[in-house]
This record gives sequence, C-alpha cells and structure tokens, in this order.
Amino acid sequence: MSSCNIILSLSLFITCVMVIMASASNFYQDFHILFGDQRAQILDGGQLLTLSQDQTSGSGFISQNQYLFGRFDMQMKLAPGNTAGTVTTFYLSSSGYHHDEIDLEFLGNTSGNPYTLSTNIYTQGIGGREQQFHLWFDPSKDFHTYSVVWNVHRIIIFVDNSPIRVFNNLELLHVPFPKSQPMAIYASFWDGDSWATQGGRVKTDWSQAPFTASYGRYNINACLGSQQQGSSSSSYPYSYTDCVSTSTNSSNVDNSWRNLGLNAAGRNRLRWVQTKFMIYNYCTDRNKFPGGLPRECQHSKF
Repeated sequence: MSSCNIILSLSLFITCVMVIMASASNFYQDFHILFGDQRAQILDGGQLLTLSQDQTSGSGFISQNQYLFGRFDMQMKLAPGNTAGTVTTFYLSSSGYHHDEIDLEFLGNTSGNPYTLSTNIYTQGIGGREQQFHLWFDPSKDFHTYSVVWNVHRIIIFVDNSPIRVFNNLELLHVPFPKSQPMAIYASFWDGDSWATQGGRVKTDWSQAPFTASYGRYNINACLGSQQQGSSSSSYPYSYTDCVSTSTNSSNVDNSWRNLGLNAAGRNRLRWVQTKFMIYNYCTDRNKFPGGLPRECQHSKF
C-alpha cells in the first residue's frame, strides 16, 4: 500500500492511501445492507443479493469501501410485471452536500411497457445531466451487466458491454469533473411513485407488491481511496498517479479501465444506441436551459 503527500493551497497537506483492488463476487465480503431489514437478502453463499419493496419500505445496500476511479460491473435482473412507480438503482456516490455521483436508475412502468434507464452525473452537488433510454431487451427476464468506467479522462456507462453514454473530462473548458471524492457503490429499490412513471401520473399498484429485483455477479477493478481522519475529501484532490497495485500477482489485475476510451467500433455502437434507444437528452433540452445549453453539450456530440 502506498501513501502520498499532496501539496494544497496555503501549504496545507493531506495524506491518502490508495491501492488497486480486484474483487471477486461475494456480497458478504464487499457489501452490507443499508436499509430495509429483511427486504434485503444475501443468498447462495454471497453470490446473489435480492432487494424488495412493499408499501412500507424499500431496501438497499452499500459497498464496504470507497473508490477513486475504476471499473464497476454489476449484473441485475429487474422486477417483472407492473412496476409503475418503482425505482431500481445501481450507482456510485460520495457523501456530503457537494457530492459527486454517477447514477443508473431503472424507472418501472405498467405491464407491457418498457423500463426507462435514467442516467445522471453529479459534480460538486450539481446534477441535471440526465440521459434516458429504453433498452433493446426486457431487463426483467434475465440478468444483464451494467457497468461504469470512471477514469481521469472520462466516464463511460455500458449495458452488456455496449456503451450508452460518455461524459468527458472537460476541465480545460471549466466543466467540473468528478476526480477528488471517493465514491461508494450503492444499490436500492424504492418508491418513486410521485415522479418515476410518466412524471408521477401513473401510480404504484401495491396489490402487485412485494416487488423484487436481483443483483448477481459483479466485478470491481478500482483504486481504493481513503484519507486520514479529520481531512476533507470534498475540498482537495487525491493523486491518481500514486494509485499502485500491492498484489503479489499484479498480472491478474485488469488495469485497462485507466485509459479506456471508445475506438471506432465503440463510437459506432454508442451512436446506434443513442439513435435508436435514447428518449431524453439534457443536451437538447433548451426549455430546461433557457440561458443556453451547458458547456459540455457544446463540445461533444454525445
């Protein structure tokens, strides 16, 4: 494990410890239940985790660790049937008022209508960067893999290894980018009756409850970020270059996420997904931004 001293303004210093962490799938090892009591269940020796929601409460879980950059893959199988008003999530988030966050939220719908996958990115407590999609499959019939790649250059969101969204680091254009706050992995299943389905016009049919979503195999290849007690992770950046592997067999650690971008095939696939399945893009919503679209929208087609 390495440590690094980072020079801050006014000659303040902060110490961080970061290691490459490769995790096999065991929910007992890497996560704990956040809320919901028995509505959240770890099954099959840690290989499966289910979240349920009824009219009293939803449920959720959180990772044991916080991470600063990495690749995060989670298999999910959503609740079937009439799921209007429900919200199933997989996301990364730091803590505090000025938090960073990378969201995947699955908004339920009435039977026969597709789920909406709503993605959002918060930087320093500010979101409003929604892109929403209908998927090219029924996410309630089988497990599918949802992934976040977060490196110093960009954030890429994948569905079954198909890129659906890219958020580039445009700090040179004064666009904030998540880079200084470690994030935990979260998942939750909760009641979004007031807004989730057709803006809240379609309400939850609680006669269908309990609703249950399943989380299966996952992979974590990431930097483990921490700071000394009393320091403020929301104010000062960590050093990315000092994140090193401590494994005695580092060849087993997949570091491809560090500089991952899209090649020509990836860009074509992204274009296909966004052309065929995107149903909302904040970068085209001039009613939301009457003073002009956000700066990142003007410098990236996607």
